[in-house]
This record gives sequence, C-alpha cells and structure tokens, in this order.
Amino acid sequence: MSIHTLIPKSVSTNKSVSKKPTPLALVLLSTSLVVGMSMVTVSAQAAGLNELFGKNNAAQSKFLPVEEAFQVNTMTKATSKGTRLSIMFDITPGHYVYKNQLTLRFPKGVSASPLTFSESPVFINDPTFGKVPVFTQRSMTATTVLTTNNGKGAKNAPVIIGWQGCAKAGLCYPPEKIKTTVDIAVARK
Repeated sequence: MSIHTLIPKSVSTNKSVSKKPTPLALVLLSTSLVVGMSMVTVSAQAAGLNELFGKNNAAQSKFLPVEEAFQVNTMTKATSKGTRLSIMFDITPGHYVYKNQLTLRFPKGVSASPLTFSESPVFINDPTFGKVPVFTQRSMTATTVLTTNNGKGAKNAPVIIGWQGCAKAGLCYPPEKIKTTVDIAVARK
C-alpha cells in the first residue's frame, strides 16, 4: 500500500518555506499512516474471514458456516408431567457441541427438569475451557420436561436455547441462540 501526499506547487517551490516538518504536518502524516494501516488490517481480517467461511467463490472454505456444521431442531410433546422439549443436534463429522454450553432460558413461573442426553459425552482438553465434556456423535438429543409453577398450562411460553460448537480443525463458533415458543401442558397428578 502506498500513501500519496499532494504538495501544492506554490509550497514546494517557495524558497522561504522551512525544510523542517511542522508539528501539524507530522500529525497529519502520522494520522494518515495509522488510518491507512488500519484499513489494511481490516481488509486483511475481512479477507481472512471470507476465506475461512467460503465467502470468496475462488477459494475453497476451510470451515463450514455454523448452520451447515450443526443443524438444530426442536420438538415438543405433551405428557402427564408437563411438556417434553427435545433439542435434536445433527453434528457434522469433525465438529462437536459443548455439553456445558447447552442452556435454557424461560419466563418466570416456568420450570424445567435437568437435561438428559441420548448420547454420552466424551472429554476433550479444550484450549479455552480445559477438560470439558462434548458431544461428537452425528446425532444427539437433549430432553427436558417443562412445567408451570402454578399448575396451569401456558400458551406460547418463550424459550431461548443456548449452545456452542467447534470444529476439531481449530475454530470455535460464537455461542448460538434459538428462540422458540412452547405450549406447556398441565401436569397431571
């Protein structure tokens, strides 16, 4: 990258102009250099992200976009204990989902049983979190039962499912959130 500075002809040919740079000129030049270098850095970062995630058609992507690496679906079913919420993960080989990053948020007055899992996690030594349980299996389902604290049902209760996954090749995707609504059945005694 080159930075061109235009100097008016009258300034460059005037013999009475000092040869020493003025403080203002130094500030302007250093600001131009910083801005120019920042633009190069941002450009390089954008190019790097495009290369990583295949935004550039000429380059083959090293990592899949999160929605291709992990397909996440939910299903609910009314039971005598409340409503069973199942969160199904389809995990592309070479990727994993953190067990401890799977979270649920719901409105006050709604409770959830502890999550149960269709598969057993394996432990890895993660550079960020240390030794942690993860799911590497192609398919994994996490299940909980939702109930209301007042014993009545609830329509369209908002539920936010949080989770995070990584590629074994060295990329952790940002934490993801899925927003859904659930009809919570009355628990029968």
